[in-house]
This record gives sequence, structure tokens and C-alpha cells, in this order.
Amino acid sequence: MQFPSLWSQSDRPVADPFKSIRREVEDMFRAFDRNLPALSIGAAAPSINVAETAEAIEVTAELPGVEEKDIKVSLESNRLTISGEKKEESKKDEKDWHVEERSYGSFFRSMSLPFSPEEGAIEAHLDKGVLHVKVKKPAEVAKAAKTIEIKTGAPGSTS
Repeated sequence: MQFPSLWSQSDRPVADPFKSIRREVEDMFRAFDRNLPALSIGAAAPSINVAETAEAIEVTAELPGVEEKDIKVSLESNRLTISGEKKEESKKDEKDWHVEERSYGSFFRSMSLPFSPEEGAIEAHLDKGVLHVKVKKPAEVAKAAKTIEIKTGAPGSTS
């Protein structure tokens, strides 16, 4: 038994009416994917880790291939900002062909600190593609930190 075709009244198979549209959309996505590596180099937001100790906030940002002169660390009130530009160039000469590629991109990361640091309380070091930023807490903030005891049992019960 053969089921009737949705596209034709005859028994001959009919071409997919959406084929040309589907092909155009697939080509558009392929072109977009080809351009992604150029867009992602120097990504807009580098990966960061933030840790808090009793004395400071410590931020590490992954910036492989970025030189110290292309990084800016700034502090305005309680807002810490890491920004800069990544420049990458490569040349390949093999046999009968020559390839030169260049890509540029800026990056930016900003966060609010839970305090306004004092003058000279911030230091930054770049080591093997990782930026280490340490923001010392003001004395009154460091002293105000308290550890809260955790009790067992439901609230209001004595254990």
C-alpha cells in the first residue's frame, strides 16, 4: 500500500518546494560559522576568577597572547575594570604558497567591589597569559567581617 503524496496529485515525486529556501539558510549559517574564529579572537569578555580572602579581593583573568602594554586595569570608585586589545598575526610560507593572517579584538570586563579601595590598595601582575589583580580591603572592612556560627536542628529548637 502506498500513501498519497502531500505535494502532488500524481504518483511522481515532486521536488521539495522549500529546498531553495533551506539551501539559502544553510549557506547563510555556513558563512556565519566561517567568520566566527575571526570574531572570537580577543573575545569581548575574558574568563575570570574572583576570590575573597580576609584581607583582599583577588581577580585572575585569562589573557593568552596579550602583551602587558595592551592591557588596562582601572578603578573608579568601587568599579574594577580590565580592558585591552588582542592583536594576533601569523605568517606561513610553505612550498608554493604564502598565508598571512591578522586578527584584532578588544576585550572588557568590569565588576563592582563591595567596598571603595584606598589609594594604592591595588596591584596587578601579568604572568604567562594570566593577569593577577589584588585589591586590598580597607582596614574597617577587613575588621568588620564576622564568622557566623551554624547550629544544627530546626530554627527555634535547642540542640
